[in-house]
Amino acid sequence: MAFRAVHAVWGTVFAHLPDLGCGSSWEAIWKTLPLAPLICDECGHPMYAKTSRAGLRFFAHAPGAPTCALGLESVAHHLLKLELANAARDAGAHAELEVPGPQGAWRADVLATDPAGSWKTALEAQLAPITGVDIVARTEKMRADNVNSIWFSDRPRPPWLGIVPSVRLERPEAADHLVVAEGLVKFESHSWKPVPTSLTHFLSWAFTHRIGPHTPRAASRYPQRPLLTVWTAPQYITAEDAHLIEEERRQREHETRMAALRVAREKKQVEIRAKNAVSRAKALDQAATAEQAARAARTGRLREVAIRFRPGIDLALTKLADLHGVTATVGFSTGDPRYAGGVPLVDERGVPTAVFDPDPGRVRGNAFRLLAGLLLIFPSQTSQRRFEKATKRTRHTPIDGYQTDYVDAPPTGGAGSHPRILSTALTCTCVAPQLVARIQNAEYPAEPSDQTDPAAALFRAQCRACGKSTTGRGAGPAAHPSAEHSPRNR
Repeated sequence: MAFRAVHAVWGTVFAHLPDLGCGSSWEAIWKTLPLAPLICDECGHPMYAKTSRAGLRFFAHAPGAPTCALGLESVAHHLLKLELANAARDAGAHAELEVPGPQGAWRADVLATDPAGSWKTALEAQLAPITGVDIVARTEKMRADNVNSIWFSDRPRPPWLGIVPSVRLERPEAADHLVVAEGLVKFESHSWKPVPTSLTHFLSWAFTHRIGPHTPRAASRYPQRPLLTVWTAPQYITAEDAHLIEEERRQREHETRMAALRVAREKKQVEIRAKNAVSRAKALDQAATAEQAARAARTGRLREVAIRFRPGIDLALTKLADLHGVTATVGFSTGDPRYAGGVPLVDERGVPTAVFDPDPGRVRGNAFRLLAGLLLIFPSQTSQRRFEKATKRTRHTPIDGYQTDYVDAPPTGGAGSHPRILSTALTCTCVAPQLVARIQNAEYPAEPSDQTDPAAALFRAQCRACGKSTTGRGAGPAAHPSAEHSPRNR
């Protein structure tokens, strides 16, 4: 099927034109005997005029024709070319179908030209699949001969749309003309938006250079996919440029503000670190003094309990020696609340270098200032993570975080890594409480003390009769194992 043929006398004739483009009628070549002298200008084979059942006029190859590009084109392709030609004429241009380029390098489906001859534009109906490389190559061939091109498709999602100057067409319901559904945009409210319009208006604007191809740089705010090339008017390109300049200015201002905030934050952090260094040094000095006092007084009963019943301490001491080069022992000040229920590991001079297994619920005040500057070693990775997770939920977190590590301590028969935690949420109200302290999964008789002593840092007494702790009773919250049943005197 073709709309163009070559008459032996009249030259090129067009089936879609009322006068065939040469001042003659359709009847002069249709159903005539002998047949009108028509040939295909593509392959040179004889052709004859035909009319479809719907009244469409076209030219068909006579039997025995060779393979010809025109003969292989579909009805849909021919109809789209016809509509492109009619819309081009309605837009004020002269339009011819199936016009070959110089030396046959290309063939335009519709060649629209200015009546004054100042420009030529090929209107390409592309319905068959084509690669981006091929469509760009065909566009460049026409451009080399000073012919611009616009590619059209009425398919839902042509993959090449936007690679070259192109638009997608649709036919609205109950409409007799095609409209541009995708590819024509305007810049509004900081983004690109589609502009639906008729095919005739689009071609009229394109022919008069009121719109042109453009590569958008700002965001596209419409449901269709963003295209590499769109059609728009010069004023919208100017609006996009102004928007991008303003966005760049705002970005620079934002970066300047953020840089100033970073400088201020870093300065504040330096000040905080300096203050922390002073407070941590003071806390460490006080802890070292307390350790010396405990050594002098030989108050090391809780130290021995920790050595025997806190699994993993020996591994922690080994890790300090192997990884940090520090020869340490368990401190005599074990039980001091400044270690938050943990066990101090001190060097040869009695200066704390690490704390083993502190309780995150007791990290506050002096304990926070001391532990923030020491290495905290835990009996397992699980207890290490538990500590880090618990302290993140409170305000007791150093600016640079805690220094933590862990060892793989052997299990303690299900007793857990904190045998000192024996209290419950409720308190004992028994007249004669039967107090016990659980150490290494075993119970030892205990007695209430009149005031909080270091034993409370490691163990809590619990009433065997009611199962509740002594916390809150008048006798005081702390209790210690009686001497005759203590682990040292077993």
